[in-house]
Amino acid sequence: MAIGALIIGDEILSGKRADKHLAHLIATLGGRGLKLAWARYLGDERARLTATLAETFAGSDIVFSFGGIGATPDDHTRQAAAAALRRPLCAHPEAVREIEAQFGAAARPYRVLMGEFPEGAAIIPNPVNRVPGFSVGDHHFFPGFPQMAWPMLDWVLAQRYAALAAPPEDEAAIIVYDAGESMLLPLMQENVMRFPDLTLFSLPAFLPDGARRLELGVRGDPARLPAALAHLRDGVVALGFRWEAAPRAGARAAPG
Repeated sequence: MAIGALIIGDEILSGKRADKHLAHLIATLGGRGLKLAWARYLGDERARLTATLAETFAGSDIVFSFGGIGATPDDHTRQAAAAALRRPLCAHPEAVREIEAQFGAAARPYRVLMGEFPEGAAIIPNPVNRVPGFSVGDHHFFPGFPQMAWPMLDWVLAQRYAALAAPPEDEAAIIVYDAGESMLLPLMQENVMRFPDLTLFSLPAFLPDGARRLELGVRGDPARLPAALAHLRDGVVALGFRWEAAPRAGARAAPG
């Protein structure tokens, strides 16, 4: 199953707030050997949110959505999810109990609106203020506040996807100088053919003096990386280009 992310909020798109969810989600998934397949940033626009959610609900991906589940007029995610599913928005009894337990008489008439979810949704407990998020199938909706959303993400992963993990993965690379990607393209193509189970990557850059620098490497099964990297390294040498090992964890690059 592929994993996607929706990060919702006008304040993100306007630059008023910097998104922190994407980096955290990537790191959290990485701890399980999992990768994010896609991510989208969306504003608080109900029609666009509804269209996007209709598309993702129609697929089979696991989707983690951050933001827009409050009760103020600029929050549209709950309503958009219901519209995308063509289900009514209903007060979830368990969510309402949680909100009333937290806020007492002050829960009504407005705070309880945050417990209205698409019909058939399940709640995601909120350990900070007890205002839940919700899940529908493999779509999981969290508030935009990281201090709430991230523990809720951990809960969903533990409760719903405890067995979901991937084999260990690593990467290895070299730095190639004064070579453009087109010059190394036949070598890259041969590497992909020889090691189809790995992912080749090429990251070009220009140095301040105008010289070219290319990070060339492979990602995947750690046991397979040495042979694939050796093939790239030998090919670079055969073409007459200078290379260095790409530094890892602050290690100094060793010249080739």
